[in-house]
Amino acid sequence: MQNRISSFPPIIDVHSRILILGSIPGVKSLEKQQYYAHPQNKFWKIIFELFNEDFTEDYPERIHILRKHHIAIWDVIDSCERKGSLDSEIKNEEANQIAELLQEYPNIKSIFCNGGKSYKNLQKVLGKNYKLPIILLPSTSPLHTVSFEKKLEEWVKILEFVK
Repeated sequence: MQNRISSFPPIIDVHSRILILGSIPGVKSLEKQQYYAHPQNKFWKIIFELFNEDFTEDYPERIHILRKHHIAIWDVIDSCERKGSLDSEIKNEEANQIAELLQEYPNIKSIFCNGGKSYKNLQKVLGKNYKLPIILLPSTSPLHTVSFEKKLEEWVKILEFVK
């Protein structure tokens, strides 16, 4: 049976310059009510590595690190039906109000998509010729079996936009 699930509110403020968009939280994230909570998801490890920060499991501290480096996070999908955590299982999805968020926070200068599902959905929501750079990055999900090093090589692109 499919469960109806919803995304979390965005983590964003007036100082955010980069928006990282996932698809929608997985089972572990929903259980913990935290972005990227699955222990095998490499999102936090990549962020801490990129900014040369000491890794922590403490969620409020993780959010502090995002804010310190002017990074906002959210999901492209507001709600959907899904069994498990696979993006391929997503059905009957409703989009988040990404365009409205970008209007409210004009300080966002670039958008990075954490995986193909968020990228494809964002193209539908914003259109292909949106004025901000939209960059596809390899998913940090453990289901995307590219090595940590390969993911990190691609995620380094974020550093060009944080200044």
